[in-house]
Amino acid sequence: MSKVSIFAQKFKDKALEKSPEILIGMGITGFFTSMVLAIKATPKAMKLLEEEKNKKGRSLTAKEVIKTTWKCYIPAAVTGVASSACIIGADAVHTKRNAALAAAYSLSEATLKSYQSKVIETIGEKKEKIIEESVAKEKMDSNPIKPSTEVYVTGNGENLCYDSVSGRYFKSDIEKIRKAENYLNKQMRSFMYISLNEFYDEIGLPHISIGDDLGWNIDKDYIEIKYAAQIAENGQPCIVLDYLVAPRYDYRDLH
Repeated sequence: MSKVSIFAQKFKDKALEKSPEILIGMGITGFFTSMVLAIKATPKAMKLLEEEKNKKGRSLTAKEVIKTTWKCYIPAAVTGVASSACIIGADAVHTKRNAALAAAYSLSEATLKSYQSKVIETIGEKKEKIIEESVAKEKMDSNPIKPSTEVYVTGNGENLCYDSVSGRYFKSDIEKIRKAENYLNKQMRSFMYISLNEFYDEIGLPHISIGDDLGWNIDKDYIEIKYAAQIAENGQPCIVLDYLVAPRYDYRDLH
């Protein structure tokens, strides 16, 4: 990839990262612009009202006042609406990012608590593999497959799989997933980071709303997936995907 392409990608990522601040700045600027436009439009509106009043020879009704002057305030109104949209957009981005933070925190906390509780239950009796399988089963059991559950067909295999991050069931193959994992880890050597949605692209799953806000950075660790074989509630063998390093919110900013 050329240096220009890498620079363009980094610029785009930085703009996305700062989008709430940019939108708020545009919104505030827009409101002040709207006020200035309204003030400038008032003399023209007053002149039109005076002309209409002289023409009719009487005072104007409220409806006539609006009909006479509304066009003068169109620029101010359009700017005001656009400014409101910027503020609302900034709030929406903040809400989405807060949801991503909450999801990342919950994922890390849940994983830690699961391992701690299972280690306490099995220490001195069973090996690490049994602990991992027990945790994987617990995660899958918290979101059991039902007749109404959507199972995504990725075209990459027929084995039932369960993604512990998004809580989705899908059909795939371990070798295909490992291939995607290796490919993205190589990509990280050039791009430094990979988003969760990019991983889902490679394994054939649709994006999730917070998938661009979570990801991995080469300075922290590579993507490393572990697999546990379980039996789903419907009796089918199921491969549970878990992550040794969970995708994190600040993956673009690590150094």
